[in-house]
Amino acid sequence: MAHGNDSKEKVVYVGDSRIIKRNHPNIPSDYSAYPGKSEAFIPNFLLKEWMVGAVVLVGFLFLVIAHPSPLGYPADPSNTAFIPMPDWYFLFMYQLLKYDYLAGDYVVLGTVVIPGIAFTALMLVPFLDTVKERRFYKRPIPSTLMLLFLAACVYLTWVSWDHYTHEMEAKGLIPEHIERAEKLAEGKEVPKSGGQEDEAVAIVDKDAEGFSIYKQSTCVTCHANDLTGTPNFAPTLRGIGDKYTKEEIVKIMKEGTENGNMAAQWDDNIAQKGLTDEQLDGLAEWLASQKAEVE
Repeated sequence: MAHGNDSKEKVVYVGDSRIIKRNHPNIPSDYSAYPGKSEAFIPNFLLKEWMVGAVVLVGFLFLVIAHPSPLGYPADPSNTAFIPMPDWYFLFMYQLLKYDYLAGDYVVLGTVVIPGIAFTALMLVPFLDTVKERRFYKRPIPSTLMLLFLAACVYLTWVSWDHYTHEMEAKGLIPEHIERAEKLAEGKEVPKSGGQEDEAVAIVDKDAEGFSIYKQSTCVTCHANDLTGTPNFAPTLRGIGDKYTKEEIVKIMKEGTENGNMAAQWDDNIAQKGLTDEQLDGLAEWLASQKAEVE
């Protein structure tokens, strides 16, 4: 180290206190020369996308936990009243296949050709629409196709749902997932597959003549051979004697139910099944004996 102001004096450094100057300022790169770019894709842009995706995923998980997927009853092929419906995002395709020119002999057109054309067009958009203009009104062809596709999806979805709700109202039915949710909320037991509401209720007097008459009647069509009924269509007849007397059952067989869910069956059984009034009277008596607890 130096002493005094003598310029010829030898200078000895103790350690190296010199700091190397860095010529790398913390200024982001300029992407103004690249249209549409403002930052590096990796890692700047990609990191932000991952963060947004993580937030959306957490929100989606909370939504799934708060609102479980609505479920109907277990599948039952014997339930002829059930109206199958796809998820809402497939309703437009479901409605499309209802039209005569896209169903029946032309079903391949509605299931393969049209969806194939739409999917192929979507895949080819980046190659066909190479215009650098970003404003939609400056790109008439792709913008028009997009608006027509959205309008068709919205219209077909609305028509499909409107037709479904009117069909349910006309038949006096409640969608299975809604009925199931209402019964669960009320603390009631949800019917199981085949309409069996209470496995503990057995058929009373299976060897009686009334059971053989029942198997010959039109009742079997809706209420099944084992009296378990059909979910959301025909109730179980096991334990029916706890709800109705013989006279009330005869009245239902002759006049149908008050809510219109069941039409009169007395005359049909005589005309179509060849049963007599005496046999139907015996059937009503046998049904009235079907009780959960036999006295």
